[in-house]
Amino acid sequence: MDSVRDVDAFLLMALALASKRRPAELAEIMAAADLTHGAIPYRAELGDAFHELGAHGLIQEIEGRYTLTPDAQKIMGSQSRKAGVVELIAGIREALITYNPVGEHAPILLSEEQLSDAIVAHRSSAQGAGRNLLIPKSKVPETRYQRAVNRGKPTSSHSRKNDRKA
Repeated sequence: MDSVRDVDAFLLMALALASKRRPAELAEIMAAADLTHGAIPYRAELGDAFHELGAHGLIQEIEGRYTLTPDAQKIMGSQSRKAGVVELIAGIREALITYNPVGEHAPILLSEEQLSDAIVAHRSSAQGAGRNLLIPKSKVPETRYQRAVNRGKPTSSHSRKNDRKA
């Protein structure tokens, strides 16, 4: 590819996360971008990234949803699973720099309004009562001491007083 920007690598990373099982809607891609990076890039940069990656045959549109092509899946599969976000973006950028597209592909054209609507949909779903399925469950580790202390004890001193009177 000619010029590779961080947003190109970032979009591939978000798309890989959002479209694991099926092609993803724009709002799902924005949720994945927000989850991985903690922010969503500017609409103009995202529009350019969709256009460039689509023109180079790395992203495809299927019935209004987006997914990685087999070439993009190879790029993502070659990345280290232990790498952090910064290292992952750097690795994807390096792979994109050396990538040579084969054939001509249709670019993906998204308006800023479509991207704005997807960002608003993501933000409104994050504020709603529903749960974002892309965010893993938080697990609080339970120690042996906590389990041993709470086993077999009454919940309050009030219940012990009532037991003595009976």
